Amino acid sequence: MLKNSAFLFLVLLVNGCASQPSYTLVDEVLETSVTETLKYYLYYPPDYELDSEKKFPILLFLHGGGEVAEDLGPNERIPPPSLILQGKKFPFLILAPQNPYAKSWWNTRAVKQLLDSVISNNRVDKHRIYLSGISRGGGAAWEMAVQYPETFAAMAVVCGMTPLPYASWINKKMPIWVFHGEEDAVIPVAESEAMVHKLKGFGYDVKFTKYENVGHDAWTKAYATEELYDWLLKQELTDLYGFK
Repeated sequence: MLKNSAFLFLVLLVNGCASQPSYTLVDEVLETSVTETLKYYLYYPPDYELDSEKKFPILLFLHGGGEVAEDLGPNERIPPPSLILQGKKFPFLILAPQNPYAKSWWNTRAVKQLLDSVISNNRVDKHRIYLSGISRGGGAAWEMAVQYPETFAAMAVVCGMTPLPYASWINKKMPIWVFHGEEDAVIPVAESEAMVHKLKGFGYDVKFTKYENVGHDAWTKAYATEELYDWLLKQELTDLYGFK
């Protein structure tokens, strides 16, 4: 009787499994399209109009979460844009787009499209395109360095979020300068320390400036550093991607 019951259970189990429908796998393609509206500032150096043949470097600057609001006054903006409003003259173009989302990440593909458009419509030296960002914009700068390794000649990141896996994907010939305040309670300096340590372990050319008794606002000191701009102007794309 026990054997008959076991046999009956096995038959029911097999029949039950056989009655279950098999899965369906569909292999299709969908072409997607995303539209982004970006407001931006574009600064031209004083001598841009004086020499119609000269090409100029350009700095792409990505702000942090504190500058998402559209109605910021001059005193609420941070450098480099605030320095421009105060009358500082830079030797290169500066493109400063505005992230339209208070709680969302930068759309780096949209930023790259904007950068490409500005470059194509202005006299820009494609060998000297520089990248910089602070805080959330610093994290986006790391991302853009990974996504577009053939674009930027140098990068300066200030108190930015630092995704460590990116360290092995960045163009090793691109010089990097990292700035951070040691008392930063928003993005701990340990993030930059870990990234710099990892980059140096891979053989990258990295400069690291830490500010004592400075919190999240490391950008005031960083962008007041004239050496930063001199350093940027010395950097050019190498022949790694067919340039020069």
